[in-house]
Amino acid sequence: MKLTFPTPRVVVSKCLGFEACRYNGVTIHDPFVEQLKQYVTCLPVCPEVEIGLGVPRDPIRIVLVKGQPRLLQPSTGVDVTERMLAFAHQYLGELGEVDGFVLKGRSPSCGIKDVKHYHSTEKGAAATQKGAGFFGQAVMERYPHLPIEEEGRLTHFVIREHFLTRLFALARFRAVKAARSMGALVQFHSENKLLLMAYNESQLRLLGRIVANPRKEPPEAVIQAYEQHLWQALARAPRRNAAINVLMHAMGYFSRSLSAEEKAYFLETLDKYRQGRAPLSVPLSLVSYWIVRFKEPYLAQQTFFAPYPAELVIISDSGKGRDLR
Repeated sequence: MKLTFPTPRVVVSKCLGFEACRYNGVTIHDPFVEQLKQYVTCLPVCPEVEIGLGVPRDPIRIVLVKGQPRLLQPSTGVDVTERMLAFAHQYLGELGEVDGFVLKGRSPSCGIKDVKHYHSTEKGAAATQKGAGFFGQAVMERYPHLPIEEEGRLTHFVIREHFLTRLFALARFRAVKAARSMGALVQFHSENKLLLMAYNESQLRLLGRIVANPRKEPPEAVIQAYEQHLWQALARAPRRNAAINVLMHAMGYFSRSLSAEEKAYFLETLDKYRQGRAPLSVPLSLVSYWIVRFKEPYLAQQTFFAPYPAELVIISDSGKGRDLR
């Protein structure tokens, strides 16, 4: 199955393999980011360096002052809250279109969850709660519709598959917006029909009505309306049963050509996926092979079977996150 893929634009924390800009003067080698670099346009950024903190530097932390989070440097007492907020506002305002973010987890600037909030700057002070870092929070507020993840969470195969699927789907749609044509929109909808069926069948029906364009609205208006519902459709990873239904539907195209043993093996693989003992990419690979073997034209165009480059399929997991769908 010969497919072409778009090149997503992804903002990545600069310390994740791009530059030695951590507070302690080191860089972090992340295998997933290293692999991702080959298939996306990376836009590296280090908010702490951008606001004038050097490398190496004394660490900063989020401290609750009169109940409000502030970004402080305990060793100096310097408050960099306003500087960080101003940078985030300017940087994100000038960023242009992007398709996703990979940010450094637990960072008081870049983290999106589980960042410690302390009650004081004193050494050994206890963390009273957890939340997002200042830059990470600004990203989530400005781009609630985009895939935004921390590098640590992307070691979970469910989270990783969902992130990559959304990332490449939204990059494909960015090309539709650039084309500003109904033909490009119709083709996108056709090629992503089974993917959308697995993700959110009610949104798929709604998207189909938008594409039909009964009021004959201009392409720009139709594409804009479609985009809003596409974000909703892809917001949550597909439920296992929904994905299984699509896979069973696909197997029906080959039911007369497969042996009893092949069908039994496929059903066994689906059962492992249902139980959370195998990622979605395993049964997808089997169907992709049948599409090539039996030269099935309709399924060959469906992104559901190859939502992102096969080289990014990593059959590994941190051992957590298996109950996320």
